[in-house]
Amino acid sequence: MAEVDETDTMMEYHGDFLKTGKKSNRYPFCIVWTPIPLLSWVLPFIGHMGICTSSGVIRDFAGSYFVSEDNMGFGRPTKYWKLDEDKVCGNGAATWDKAVHDASEEYKCRPHNLCFDNCHSHVALALNLMRYDNSTSWNMVNLCALSLIYGKHVSWAAFLKTWLPFVMLSGVLATFILTFHLQ
Repeated sequence: MAEVDETDTMMEYHGDFLKTGKKSNRYPFCIVWTPIPLLSWVLPFIGHMGICTSSGVIRDFAGSYFVSEDNMGFGRPTKYWKLDEDKVCGNGAATWDKAVHDASEEYKCRPHNLCFDNCHSHVALALNLMRYDNSTSWNMVNLCALSLIYGKHVSWAAFLKTWLPFVMLSGVLATFILTFHLQ
């Protein structure tokens, strides 16, 4: 049996889909998420979100008038939520990619607003354009909640990057409160 060089092509089963190349960060048909320093440390359910094309290229609204490609605004994804291509109204991958492209083009013309028109809104527009799950009511609130519920961490290190700062801050705060409360 011929030996396969691991550096040439590494195939790894990750979650419920095939991820090719450990460093390529390809998550086809996925919504990806990464923590925002300081903000996610206090509120770990709030972070930066992007949506991937059918080939796994990440598109994210990273700032006013800027949608990045394969370079998320706050680092590599720590969580992904695999969506079902069959729930796209239309021609599957082609409709998915067109919706991601159209949403990205729209957001290249918009200013970024942390509370009202942000990366979650960009992903919501893409899902609404493709009528994912036969719905046009995607928004940043339900995306935040659903990605928290259905999102899977890409690794143990990603899990720690997401939750460890929050746990440490909570521990320090609890220690501080208990110290002064018990005196």
